[in-house]
Amino acid sequence: MVAVVQAFIDSQSAWIGLAVLLVLFALFMSERLPPVIIAVAGAIGMLVLGYLPRERLEQVFANPAPITIGAMFILSGALIRTGVVEALASAAARRAELHPRLSLAELLGGSMAASGLVNNTPVVIVLLPIVRKVASVIGSSARRLLIPLSYLSIMGGTLTLLGSSTNLLVDGVAQRQGEAPFGIFEVTPIGLIAAAAGTAFLLLFGRWLLPRANDEEDDDEGSDTGARESLYVTEIVFGNDDDEIGAPYTTLRDLKRGGVRAAGVVRQGGEVLRNLEDLHIEAGDRLILHCDQAELMSMLRAHGENVGLAARRNPIAADSRVVEASIAPSHPALGRRLAEIPFLMRTDARILGLARARHLAGPTLSEVKLRPADSILVAGDDAAIRAIERNVNLIHIEEPTAQPFRRLKAPIAILTMLGVIALAATGIVNIELAAIIGVAVVLVSRCIDPEEAWASIDGNVLVLIFGMLGVGIGLQEAGTVDLIVDAVLPVIESAPFFLLLLAVYALTSVLTELVTNNAVAVIMTPIVLTLAESMGLDARPLLLAVMFAASASFATPIGYQTNTIVYAAGNYSFSDFLRIGIPMNLVVGLATCAAIAALT
Repeated sequence: MVAVVQAFIDSQSAWIGLAVLLVLFALFMSERLPPVIIAVAGAIGMLVLGYLPRERLEQVFANPAPITIGAMFILSGALIRTGVVEALASAAARRAELHPRLSLAELLGGSMAASGLVNNTPVVIVLLPIVRKVASVIGSSARRLLIPLSYLSIMGGTLTLLGSSTNLLVDGVAQRQGEAPFGIFEVTPIGLIAAAAGTAFLLLFGRWLLPRANDEEDDDEGSDTGARESLYVTEIVFGNDDDEIGAPYTTLRDLKRGGVRAAGVVRQGGEVLRNLEDLHIEAGDRLILHCDQAELMSMLRAHGENVGLAARRNPIAADSRVVEASIAPSHPALGRRLAEIPFLMRTDARILGLARARHLAGPTLSEVKLRPADSILVAGDDAAIRAIERNVNLIHIEEPTAQPFRRLKAPIAILTMLGVIALAATGIVNIELAAIIGVAVVLVSRCIDPEEAWASIDGNVLVLIFGMLGVGIGLQEAGTVDLIVDAVLPVIESAPFFLLLLAVYALTSVLTELVTNNAVAVIMTPIVLTLAESMGLDARPLLLAVMFAASASFATPIGYQTNTIVYAAGNYSFSDFLRIGIPMNLVVGLATCAAIAALT
């Protein structure tokens, strides 16, 4: 019986592989399971069926594409950790207050440019709140801007080989089958034409096709923006020996950060001065700020004991710990000022800041009156932290999730990224080696710690890629790729080359909208390579069509990560993407295929 089954599996391998592929596509489309689980299950299925031999399985993990993608995740994480991405976002936010519409164009254009060099997912995440702010300044709806933010970042990812994991994946699979590697800027001329066509379409037709504001969003935008960001109220005290004494407040670097807002200055006598434009720093001033957790941790590193509130102004020890705690509903100090809570007097703890859900606490850190569920960030030595942990009136005590920015390391992170691009572009070393060298530089220079580096890697993406690489090899070994090509070849062998390009692009694009870009890239790459070989054509233009079509996913919120991010953030419906995304796919697809035909 076993022999009969094995004989059937061997004799019908091509059709069984096709059945496995269709089942995988159906599971991807159903969204009942995470894509990574489906990909791994598909690879295991190929192993069990015998279509993925052990020696070919080892090739999956030797593919350079996932290694390069993981390295680029770490390099992007180093740019975030050193505050580079935050600094760019802050500059955009400041310009929005002076030139709202111009800054909006710069912001969206900058998202496209940045996405050509680093992973576009963190770019979109960082820019989301800034786009919301700019929208409120210019009197527009964020729902009119978040879809363009995602689309422009997607098109930016097609500008270089580094811009999208899909580009690297197609290049890696093609290299394994004997194709010459793509240059880092080889796709740039085509990407510029595609991006120009897509941008022109958004400018001309976006006003009619982009969704309007809804009542729910209007209510949300009318609320305090700081409430959505859970900002802490804190303060910096200036002593007689501080270097900043006498300088205008407008020159303080802390006030130029995107995650920091000045609430005023308290001077002797308790008067709160709100307008800082004409104020100079005086000894004894207390600068009241609202900031996010990462910025508050950065202030602690920069200003030490001058930050926050404590019974005694003791220096912050090198071994001090920081914890976050919530005020319990039973706390006896509810309704009293923060400066009056007992444990401040009993320990050397320093309260760095207090955050309140959906509100900006204040007016100052010492005067804020405690409410249940207020979050406080506390620094202290081991004895102070143990006292806090034993305090039954403080709950949910844990280490803060945010880390201080390492801004002094920012030049190293920037130069490293530029160096990786230069090395790969000039061909001195291949792209995966350049990326690995870059990872070594940012780790050795402490731009990012090892734990943070590994955390910056999207493991789901890498496992998905490895799984689909295994499926792709299994389909080749089973003969399914040849079966598909043999079925398609009679239909298209007499078609003009441009129609062939359009057919490859359209099939890849449709599958990407329904499934996921990396999975489709792995399946389509060997198919077009075999197709080109059968027709005696240069495979490179067809590979470019796959590369662009698997990245340029506009019609659904599930085809590309940035679409999924703004889908939730903008409270969109599925049809919002279909209405503008389908014509966007057509316009960008035609422009891309025309550019490929003309330039290759």
